[in-house]
Amino acid sequence: MGKIKVTNCDIEGLYVIEPTVFGDERGYFMETYNYNDMKEAGLDMEFVQDNQSMSAKGVLRGLHFQKQYPQGKLVRVVRGKVFDVAVDLRADSKTYGKWFGVELSAENKKQFYISPGFAHGFVVLSDEAEFCYKCTDFYHPNDEGGVAWNDPDIGIEWPEIVGEYKGSASAEGYALSDGTKLNLSDKDQKWQGIKDTFKF
Repeated sequence: MGKIKVTNCDIEGLYVIEPTVFGDERGYFMETYNYNDMKEAGLDMEFVQDNQSMSAKGVLRGLHFQKQYPQGKLVRVVRGKVFDVAVDLRADSKTYGKWFGVELSAENKKQFYISPGFAHGFVVLSDEAEFCYKCTDFYHPNDEGGVAWNDPDIGIEWPEIVGEYKGSASAEGYALSDGTKLNLSDKDQKWQGIKDTFKF
């Protein structure tokens, strides 16, 4: 019997994963990854790279993908809270252009597996967040692609983000509901909408 609960999302290729947490007054223990348990749940993939990032409140990273070396990603948060999103870019998929989002936090300990063929991003809702992810392919800096985080043709419902779409991915005019300005890299403010984006 595996120690993880795997929930299929509405979009094929996306899975929310909840580990079994063993806790008492001293603290807790959990397995964050176990190949046998994942395989038993139908997720038989090989990870080749682990990454970790720290971001401040209001930082939005995404929506990213690799074109020729698409990555599957198993993501989780070890400190803080984010809203994590995947967008289907598989041209032959019946859910092409659809999105799914889930809150990941140090408290709920949920993980999110995103198969190759999706764009991925997240926004930080806590003061800071440390974000960890396992990848099925290596990072290739010259293979990056992206899609606008606020593209109305996708229509992601980002929690706590307020602002009006002005025809680009610029963060100008956007903030969290508490007034924290939305913070995107220059690169992420230049991605185009899904109509002009690479398809798998």
